Amino acid sequence: MKLKFLTAFICLSIFFSLPLFAQTHSSVSLESQVYYILEQAEIRGLCLPLSGVRPYTQSVVITAINEILFSNSVKKINKTEREILEQYLAKFSKPKTGLNLSRGAWYNEAKIGKSDAVISANLGVSADIEGSAGKNNSSENDFFGTELWIQVYLNGDLGSHVSYDLAFEGGLVKAPREFLGKYHTYYENFSGDDEFKDEEIDVYSEPLTHFPYSYKKRWDGSIFFFKSLSIYESWPTGLAGGYNLPAELTASFLGNKLIMRMGRISHDWASTSFGSSLAFNQMARPFAGIEAEFNPVSWFGIASLTGILEYSNLNGIKDSSLTFQNAFSVTMFQFRYKNYLFLDFVDAVVYPKRIELGYISPIINSFFYQNNIGDFDNMAVTMNLKAQYPGLGNVWFSFFMDEMNFTSNLLTLDRQMFAMQAGMNLWLPFLSFSSIKLSYTKVSPYAYTHNRNKNPWYGDLRMETAYVNNGVSLGYYIPPNSDEILARFQTMPVKNVNIHFQYQLIRHGADFGQHAVDGSNLRSELDPDGRDTNKVLKRYFLHDGAYQWNHIVKVGAQWNLTGLPVSLFGETGVVISYFTDTKEPANSGKKNPYSIVNTPEYRKLSSFILTIGFRIFPR
Repeated sequence: MKLKFLTAFICLSIFFSLPLFAQTHSSVSLESQVYYILEQAEIRGLCLPLSGVRPYTQSVVITAINEILFSNSVKKINKTEREILEQYLAKFSKPKTGLNLSRGAWYNEAKIGKSDAVISANLGVSADIEGSAGKNNSSENDFFGTELWIQVYLNGDLGSHVSYDLAFEGGLVKAPREFLGKYHTYYENFSGDDEFKDEEIDVYSEPLTHFPYSYKKRWDGSIFFFKSLSIYESWPTGLAGGYNLPAELTASFLGNKLIMRMGRISHDWASTSFGSSLAFNQMARPFAGIEAEFNPVSWFGIASLTGILEYSNLNGIKDSSLTFQNAFSVTMFQFRYKNYLFLDFVDAVVYPKRIELGYISPIINSFFYQNNIGDFDNMAVTMNLKAQYPGLGNVWFSFFMDEMNFTSNLLTLDRQMFAMQAGMNLWLPFLSFSSIKLSYTKVSPYAYTHNRNKNPWYGDLRMETAYVNNGVSLGYYIPPNSDEILARFQTMPVKNVNIHFQYQLIRHGADFGQHAVDGSNLRSELDPDGRDTNKVLKRYFLHDGAYQWNHIVKVGAQWNLTGLPVSLFGETGVVISYFTDTKEPANSGKKNPYSIVNTPEYRKLSSFILTIGFRIFPR
């Protein structure tokens, strides 16, 4: 792994001084609305197909916007859409030298010798301030949360091919949640040996001031309560401090056909709808890694990334990281037929840290390579297929496979660990950049999880290799043993306003209480024995224990104030939550009838959620 880091750094150093016109190749944050705009442009056939490897660099975004504005597709966009595109073109354009109060930054540059290439530096600041509140019918108290983040950054170009972006972000955070109960990582009454041990873990609710499964923690490592800065805590139930360290060094060659990056940023890899990836989702926490993407021809592309995953601080900075020492390698092959058909193959592996050349190499399939070196790692394979008719919309299907046995019952055995998704995205022609997105996602029990195993490189320690980073799934955002129905309407009616309306039904097997369903938590572990015969290791979704049903309705908007470096945003809605349960014990190995219940463990809840905030000098 050190070899790959060194090789990439040398390559970047060699190429940064080649003379071409100045560009910026730093990535565009996945929080930017421009990803939605470009997705709509693709659906309408306004630009050539873009890569499914996100984030995009600023130069890629600028090229796509220019294509829309100045090609034949210009006749297909209305006045408002043109103004929106021109606004983002200006946002990502090269700034003027000196202090720019509208950007909250100071910019300067110098030419390299007699060439047109420049070295530049842009020093700036931004702020993101959010307040949130929640109220439910089971508590006399209201819940309040906050996110207050200040970022100082330095970015710029090193010649025509390389860009850098370094930042430090500090913040105050409060995200209240409640303790729900205990959960067995295997299942109750499990008896294993020295290597496979059941553990009882604490289970907490989703943050009470945010909609279920929508909260993305922004802090790195631990958070710090001010009563003692030497105490590392795992969650800001009260007001606490945190930090975030985004950074990248990115190079682009051959007209953006070859992009190389060393950095610590978020990703979203899939040719399906933005934010829907089952293999590498934008909701995952960032980690440091090296990646490369090569698109030599219009119909084929390959991307590969290797990085070091970060532990979740549940038991202290040393104890928590002792058994979580993981690397992650992922490769995606993209095949495209014009703007009509898209096919991805994703090969990923989570493995205890070591120099494993077969995993790092993008030309060797990790899934099969494990058979050559031993079964100690967590393999995953994903396939995405999208069909699109420009000017109408697209449909897609995704399948994530963790572990499967095709000779066994595909429908009822827990050992069939997978996630699948089907969806469609339809363009609405009567409003500016408007669409309806519909999708159904199913995540089976134990998907994204893995047994803790003794590993030859780590002695008697049982190493964790679940498909997670910092306690959060690298894949889709709903937990194992869940499904989701999603309908989302989104529009940009005027230049500076984005509005969305969304409904979700999320059903999830209970991971606490007397009728908890095995395999319903990211920390679950599948019994290595009796996977085909043990009746406990059979699944009957909704019919094998308690399940929570969340009906979520929400509306939100973002407004970029004209002439001011301020963006206002807000979201509000309701969550109606209840449980169904079976009269028979959970995990009984048979399909049982279920009904709605309301007990001290499994309560009916109606919640109101409100979030409002603003960004100053938004990046």
